Amino acid sequence: MAMKITDDCTACDLCRDGCPTNAISEGDPIYLIDASLCDECASRPDNPGVSQCEEVCPVEAVVKA
Repeated sequence: MAMKITDDCTACDLCRDGCPTNAISEGDPIYLIDASLCDECASRPDNPGVSQCEEVCPVEAVVKA
């Protein structure tokens, strides 16, 4: 499963910067998550299994797909 960015995205870039799998890219108008790359941060060294993008999103626009 992968995370998804909703239409509430403000394109603030906070999620993309810390993505450990580089699954997030700039879209038009909202950012996008490549489901083939997203592992819901299972590979995150500092806090595995906690989705960094969901954690840092100021408008809660990142949800489980």
